[in-house]
Amino acid sequence: MSSSAEKYLKPDVIRNVARLDLRAKFIVEGFLSGLHASPFQGFSVEFSEHKRYAHGDDPKDIDWLVYAKTDRYYVKKYQAETNITGYLLMDLSESMAYTYRQELTKFEYSICLAAALAYMMVHQQDPVGLITFDQKIQASLPAKSKRSQLANILAVLAKAKPTGPTEIAKNLQKFAAMVKTKSLVMLFSDLLTDSKPVIDAIRMLRYAGHDVIIFHVLDEAEVHFPFTGMCDLRDPESDQKMLVDAAGIRKEYLDALHEMRETYKKSCRTVGADFVELDTSMRFDTALVEYLSQRQARF
Repeated sequence: MSSSAEKYLKPDVIRNVARLDLRAKFIVEGFLSGLHASPFQGFSVEFSEHKRYAHGDDPKDIDWLVYAKTDRYYVKKYQAETNITGYLLMDLSESMAYTYRQELTKFEYSICLAAALAYMMVHQQDPVGLITFDQKIQASLPAKSKRSQLANILAVLAKAKPTGPTEIAKNLQKFAAMVKTKSLVMLFSDLLTDSKPVIDAIRMLRYAGHDVIIFHVLDEAEVHFPFTGMCDLRDPESDQKMLVDAAGIRKEYLDALHEMRETYKKSCRTVGADFVELDTSMRFDTALVEYLSQRQARF
């Protein structure tokens, strides 16, 4: 594995790259540089859509243009596959702007991941679209696979800002009404809201035939609760403040977080959706592996 490429999977490294298009490119290249040791060895840094001809492959799939250039037989890897249509759904809740000691906020971390997934999908010629929302849908790009779509998605993501209160369930329902093509729906959110309506909306998406991945992005401090002494906690959406003794509430807080994530995990498992736990200290490849696992499971 190329350690120089792999370093871009670390949030504290990628923050030094200013442009979102380069962040996406470097994250994906860092990820793909390690795939030769994984089940996804058919991918390469160049997003090769070909593999060497092997016994059992249909000779009709041989790409003769590649043969003319390389004098070797290659078949188009995705010749017989139907492309996945993907939608990236980005929560613009104000709570996504939080960070305690990490370089990237939850929102910035999510934007990097969404940009990398868009980069990957466009290069695999999978149609990809984008929805950003708070209490209502703020931006909507229908799924397309042409190269210009990547620039469109990155432009919207680069301008997006966490704004205020959010309505996750209501916007998932709106999305289901808007999009009739069965798609892979990838939601990026901290899910700091009542879980029941969100779980009901996920169930509705599954019944409509969509595949669903929930990327639950929390700040590293929200997961590990490193606070000590008296802490002044603020709800970013209601602006309510509360002075608490960190040691006194630590166990109760961590138990509540565990219960919340377990509720989502079990509910998602029941309806056949994926729930991916992320925090802002984690390398980006966890989410990218999840996407590729879903893609392979389709075929």
